[in-house]
Amino acid sequence: MYRILTCSSDTYITNKIINNKFRAEDANVGQAGTIDIFKLYNENSSGSITGTIEVSRGLLKFDLNPLRQLTGSSLDINHSSFKCMLKMYDVYGGQTTPSSFKLIVFPLSKSFDEGIGRDIVNFSDLDSSNFITASVIDDTVTLWEHTGAAKEGLLGSNDLDIISSGNLSDGSGVANIWKSQTFSKGSEDLSINITTMISATLASQIPDCGLRVSFSGTQETDDRTRFVKRFASKNSTRFSKRPKIVVTYDDSVQDHHTVFFFDVTGSLFLNNFHRGNPTNILSGTRRRGISGSNCMVLKIFSGVNGSGSYFAKQLSASQHQVGINFITGVYSATFAISEFESSSLREEIKSAGSATFTTVWSSVDDTVGYYTGSLVVNTVKRTSFENSPRRLFVNVTNLKSTYVSSEKTRFRVFVQDVGKKIVATKIPIETVSEIFTDMHYRIRDFETDDVIVPFDTESKGTLLSTDSKGMYFDFYMDSLAPGRTYIFDFLIKDEGTDLVFSNVAAKFDIIR
Repeated sequence: MYRILTCSSDTYITNKIINNKFRAEDANVGQAGTIDIFKLYNENSSGSITGTIEVSRGLLKFDLNPLRQLTGSSLDINHSSFKCMLKMYDVYGGQTTPSSFKLIVFPLSKSFDEGIGRDIVNFSDLDSSNFITASVIDDTVTLWEHTGAAKEGLLGSNDLDIISSGNLSDGSGVANIWKSQTFSKGSEDLSINITTMISATLASQIPDCGLRVSFSGTQETDDRTRFVKRFASKNSTRFSKRPKIVVTYDDSVQDHHTVFFFDVTGSLFLNNFHRGNPTNILSGTRRRGISGSNCMVLKIFSGVNGSGSYFAKQLSASQHQVGINFITGVYSATFAISEFESSSLREEIKSAGSATFTTVWSSVDDTVGYYTGSLVVNTVKRTSFENSPRRLFVNVTNLKSTYVSSEKTRFRVFVQDVGKKIVATKIPIETVSEIFTDMHYRIRDFETDDVIVPFDTESKGTLLSTDSKGMYFDFYMDSLAPGRTYIFDFLIKDEGTDLVFSNVAAKFDIIR
């Protein structure tokens, strides 16, 4: 899964001195096109005070409900592949930019109002949130504990603006919750791993109030001016530059029915549907759903029982799990078969290069059979030294020209090896897709060429699933901006080579 959560509210708060007369502590810039992070030392005066410090701090809020809806069904927030990256993008407009500084992200302990202010020159628009006020709800004013959302402390305290540390019940005890990034040049984009913050928020350990972005504590209080680190806000005209949380999670399903090899561990899957809906298999007079680990048996055999060439293997099968979540109506078994398990099997493999087995999914007590199929297991590919990549054709077979942003769509991907020899036949045959277990998708904006979804080969958020028909992946269209046109690219890792296929299939549009 690769999902983009765009910012639902953002602003920055400041105590900037205006015209050497007063501080703009009650100013709001919630509708500004940028989030400006700066620190000024002794640049302006306020009365007789010298050595004045002026700062700004960014506030961001993201709607986490799309993740909550998946938690407990298909998303395991504690799985090692679950990752949340906060992304903010630098905006350079000829202004001075600081260098060699550190930005810190804290989870907020108080909710904030975005506000309707726009003036980032004189800071004359008054509204909340601002340097003094966090929010106003039904004429009830909530102030920051310390001006500038500056009161930090231990998770669970009632008088905080930001949470700096806490015990998140993960066994590590009290630890820092904040995350940071060092900027050497100053023009870099922000990219910080906030998985711990988001996981704890989804688990209701941290209040869902948003994030504060600011210079580190010492860099806000020293005698240096740092002006100005500028990020695009959610009001930016370029969707790809707006603040976002990129969520990646390996929920791919790798079925090896058509690419099973001797001596290599593979997985077989079984699906069960009731009137088109995924449903657990019902069994017994009480019609109980078959679920959990080791709830089924997979038998694999060839030949005739009692004959000298008979081979059989019985394996445990389970309801399929993604993380800690069992997936309704999906069962799997993972195993390996050695080509030396029996002499008769070895002889068949030597003559044919493969072996064909009958597969039977049945109850644990072997009294009820649920599905009978077949499996061809091949020997692993071995050739003389060869470095020529395959000539492949990639296509998305079910692509439509338009999608609604609220859709979750399953894309089917077909790959043909155009260099494979064609075997002559008299009857019509269906061209079967090649199967690749290490294939990723990418999405680009067709007009700007901005990469919206990159190849995520590290967390495997863009890894395609496989089944007996080919490859597929699910995508949430709300990750893409409405009114834009997009196009797919694909990456196939095959036989030590990275093959990239650009502009695959037709382009498509997103509408609301």
